[in-house]
Amino acid sequence: MNKILDARGWACPKPVIETRKALQTDVPLTVIVDNKPAKENVSRLAIKLGYQIKVEDKSDGTYIYIDREGSETLQKSNEEKAEFYETCGTGNIVLVIASDTVGKGNDELGGILMRVFMHTFLEVKPQPNVIIFMNNGVKLTIAGSPVLEDLQELSNNGIEILVCGTCLNYFGLTDKIAVGTISNAYSIAETMLQAGKVINL
Repeated sequence: MNKILDARGWACPKPVIETRKALQTDVPLTVIVDNKPAKENVSRLAIKLGYQIKVEDKSDGTYIYIDREGSETLQKSNEEKAEFYETCGTGNIVLVIASDTVGKGNDELGGILMRVFMHTFLEVKPQPNVIIFMNNGVKLTIAGSPVLEDLQELSNNGIEILVCGTCLNYFGLTDKIAVGTISNAYSIAETMLQAGKVINL
């Protein structure tokens, strides 16, 4: 029997937490959400746990169908998303950016330093495996950001970029994100705890 988990109206990261709980006993499972961050976070969780998914947008919400032995449609959906939703593994270097400037004091200088550091990360070795943006740092990932080109190049080079969905929503920037994956507190905490090294810029 296909259980339905109605996660509409739930604040992040509750949809992820309740989906994880439901998957312990109920598969196949249909999760209904009403916003883009929840859609991406629940989908990412299901794929990470080895399930197949199909996502369908309807007038009353987004339906995420999760199954172990999915149909051909579910299998294809998973293959297309597998690389995108890959998460951090043990030993990775995780860089956390919680501001749109570097350091405290002069914001103009801090903005210059941020641009310098982002460009430098394209050249140095080893590079971070994951870059996490939180608080004011999420402003660096939106259209028009002074470091957007560098971040897009880092992403194209295989560096995973996670952007706090709650922070984007707080600043009203969810629809303006131009690089990276919208994430949640649960996934971000898990990524940091699994890392070999966490660096705060």
